[in-house]
Amino acid sequence: MRRLRFEVAYDGTEFHGWQVQPGLPTIQGALEEVIGRIEGKPVSVVASGRTDAGVHAHAQVAAVSLENVIPADNFRRAVNRLLPRSIRINHVFEVPPDFHPRFHARRKTYEYRIFRDEVCPPFQRHLVYHHPFPLDETAMIEAAPLFEGEHDFTAFAASDEKDLLGASKVRWIFYSGFIRTDETLIYQVTGSGFLKHMVRNIVGVLLEVGKRNLHTDDVLARLRPGCNIAAGPAAPARGLFLMSVDYE
Repeated sequence: MRRLRFEVAYDGTEFHGWQVQPGLPTIQGALEEVIGRIEGKPVSVVASGRTDAGVHAHAQVAAVSLENVIPADNFRRAVNRLLPRSIRINHVFEVPPDFHPRFHARRKTYEYRIFRDEVCPPFQRHLVYHHPFPLDETAMIEAAPLFEGEHDFTAFAASDEKDLLGASKVRWIFYSGFIRTDETLIYQVTGSGFLKHMVRNIVGVLLEVGKRNLHTDDVLARLRPGCNIAAGPAAPARGLFLMSVDYE
């Protein structure tokens, strides 16, 4: 048995997220169906984390264990021939049998793209959040670094089945900031890990700052331990991209 690690890029528009769901198209489901055909039996494809319905990825990291001796590059070609065009894998490597994309990850980077012009090009409509209305972008830029460091992100997490386990919602954010590229305001965040809907909730709060409905003190209040402010509002999924996952 051998272990292959690979990166997956996908347009999540037509999928109900990463995780397999009976009767629904998912990224994991498509990969397991295609790789299972190559292996000749069912396989389990695991990733660095789940992405929501409509979320995209430039470089999601996944892994699968196979008995098939097909060379890594031939594996990449064979899988891409059978996958839908909205999913592509690349950079396939042989890794130790115990490699796990989620447990061994050290940091992840996401981008959230907000299209600011009045008219959004139709071919971008699934890849950005179109917000042509007034925003105090300077206030958003100044508020973004408040998320850096170690914080309890309970007020930025959607409810999850893991909540019953009492898992910590403390995460370390290495970088949080905005850049402007022509008509697009891009939020970039790198962290040790992310909770369910965490990035979308952060962006939603920053948008409220831009609308002047919230201020710096409101952001800081949501980061205090024991905060009982409800999460949200969440920004739409279509503007979110998983950009990279880093390992030792």
